[in-house]
Amino acid sequence: MALNWTMLDARHQPIPLHDESTIMSIDRDSQVEFSMTIPDAPPSGTAATGGNGGVKKMKERGKLWLTNKRLIFTTPKGGKPKPSFESLSIPLDAILSSKFEQPYFGANFVVLDIKPSVGGGLTDGTSVEIRFYDRGLFEFVSVLEKTRERVVYMKRQAAMEDDENLPAYTSSGSAPRASNSYADTPPGYVA
Repeated sequence: MALNWTMLDARHQPIPLHDESTIMSIDRDSQVEFSMTIPDAPPSGTAATGGNGGVKKMKERGKLWLTNKRLIFTTPKGGKPKPSFESLSIPLDAILSSKFEQPYFGANFVVLDIKPSVGGGLTDGTSVEIRFYDRGLFEFVSVLEKTRERVVYMKRQAAMEDDENLPAYTSSGSAPRASNSYADTPPGYVA
């Protein structure tokens, strides 16, 4: 997950990565709200936040894209107040957990716990809340979960294929025997 890392085109839309395709997008300005909570240090034990209790919270409204590789959020181009962040790119395999919340009062939202990328500007324990203002969230959550499951499955399959390319194991009975040509064997040793 990286903050302000997404490459954007002239229309302020993300430039796709190699072999990346868009699955779903909400590309009307300010229809999606992203709220990020970034601890000042990684959490320890059962703590929800880390460090000295310092937490940085950022909230922006903008556009959202779900691709077969990542979840991308961008803020509108040329807004009057400078946004606290311009873009957020989350590889789908970096989503550690997701929780669909249905409060008694207010709109439904989803909470994602994220594993940050090295040098991405975020720390362990970072979480994101996503809210929609023009549609229901349930369809998005189900598509996100299915896509994420597929990415994790493909990553595991690739790891298993790598394991299959290891040299074959041979038992000691089928290994070629070493010759008994040692001149310095201990006295009384018979091989």
